[in-house]
Amino acid sequence: MATVLLIIHLFVTLALIGVVLIQRSEGGGLGIGTSQGMGSFMSGRSTANLLTRATAILATVFFALSLTLALMNRGTMGTSRSILDTPVSGPASTLPPLPAVPAAPSAPTN
Repeated sequence: MATVLLIIHLFVTLALIGVVLIQRSEGGGLGIGTSQGMGSFMSGRSTANLLTRATAILATVFFALSLTLALMNRGTMGTSRSILDTPVSGPASTLPPLPAVPAAPSAPTN
């Protein structure tokens, strides 16, 4: 379930980025210049309203998904909080033990 929500969250994030980037900074909408360049498909005002509403809806969905994912993963943290506390797994744990180093001979005492 969390994976599905995370994928939806990714798509909503990309859509939100796209909708914000195609807006003009002064509110002209679609960043193309005038509405006449689009063949009068939509007026400048209705394009701005559409993009504003799309931004608000996507931002609300983004916020809701973020809260949902945070609440779902709230109790998944175990007692281990450091990467150093986790046991080593994989090829490093299957290495043979190192050979014992012989003790240095002691000097004879007279």
